[in-house]
Amino acid sequence: MVAGGVDAIIVENLGDAPFAASQVAPFTVAAMTRIVSEMVGLGIPIGVNVLRNDARAALSIASATGAHFIRVNVHTGVMATDQGILTGKARETLLERNRLGADVAIAADVEVKHATPLGESRLEDAAHDTWHRGQANVLIVTGSGTGRPTDGTDVQRVRSAVPEATLWVGSGIRPGHALPAGANGAIVGTWLHRDSCLEAPVSASRITEIRELLR
Repeated sequence: MVAGGVDAIIVENLGDAPFAASQVAPFTVAAMTRIVSEMVGLGIPIGVNVLRNDARAALSIASATGAHFIRVNVHTGVMATDQGILTGKARETLLERNRLGADVAIAADVEVKHATPLGESRLEDAAHDTWHRGQANVLIVTGSGTGRPTDGTDVQRVRSAVPEATLWVGSGIRPGHALPAGANGAIVGTWLHRDSCLEAPVSASRITEIRELLR
């Protein structure tokens, strides 16, 4: 991935499905800490995402290893998910970051994939709250599930709501589905694997192809 020119790598416990809702086991934290500590010397930013929504564990791993950012699936708001009801804990996450003195950015999803907002919700309002009230450093807009295309209209709606935000597309980028207008970058996972199969190895040629597409 580094040789292929990626800008950053996110380490996540995707193989732990079905996921714990908001607090993973201590072994998961220990294992991810060991992995991330090996990767921070690669010379590119490393991110941490502890699925499903253990922001405190992700922040602890990043702080202990020198990783650069974390991804939080539900940072603000309330979402109905296959793990049950997940509630954003932006205040607790920011206070913990201050307590640790960690120089770690927070990339937060806006109405995350594999989830449905509870109650009346406008994407623009969710984005505004995540950026301003939740004080996220990056906003992420995704499709409905892992690897599924992100609606370009959703990206434009979030961009119009928070024009100053750094905005990433969180799923679905591949040949034929270029980066939507208004986005600053993309998280690409599924398509980087041979035949888009998550159980298959990452393909060097696909990394090069997607990098050229994003350029």
